Amino acid sequence: MARALGAYEGSLQEAIHRWKYEGKTYLTPLFAKWMAEGLNRYWEPHSFDLLIPVPLHRQRLIERGFNQVLLLVREISFRTGIPYRKTILQKKKPTIPQVTLSGLERERGLRGAFHVIGGEELVGKSVLLVDDVYTTGATVNECSKMLRSGGAKGVDVLTLAHAIKSS
Repeated sequence: MARALGAYEGSLQEAIHRWKYEGKTYLTPLFAKWMAEGLNRYWEPHSFDLLIPVPLHRQRLIERGFNQVLLLVREISFRTGIPYRKTILQKKKPTIPQVTLSGLERERGLRGAFHVIGGEELVGKSVLLVDDVYTTGATVNECSKMLRSGGAKGVDVLTLAHAIKSS
């Protein structure tokens, strides 16, 4: 199951953009509060054994200076008591910014981009994969495949926002 807290438009889109691209990390606690509330609204308490952030490639981390999703996961973990692991899922190859690609291009570009390290910690666990924006689902689908192949019993997804499809 995948859930998003709002549409990636208007003031939410602007706030996410400032947080992610302008380094306004003071927004993290507010976003994490909303996400913790959403987690409790959409799932039963204690449904998950681990929180896992969608990882950034090392190059993008150096460019941006921080992984906004890791900041969210740390705060959500603090608020819910669900442990998180930041190194189990890693991005092993850089990809071009997904916002510029179609759904099919995203899927192709992300194939093989992620891998699991220390999968023994995943075996039999229910995982909540966290990301900021759900656009086509290509990123979270690829991450979920890797987590399942690494032994996770189940993977659900929670994002701050979902992109609106234009017709």
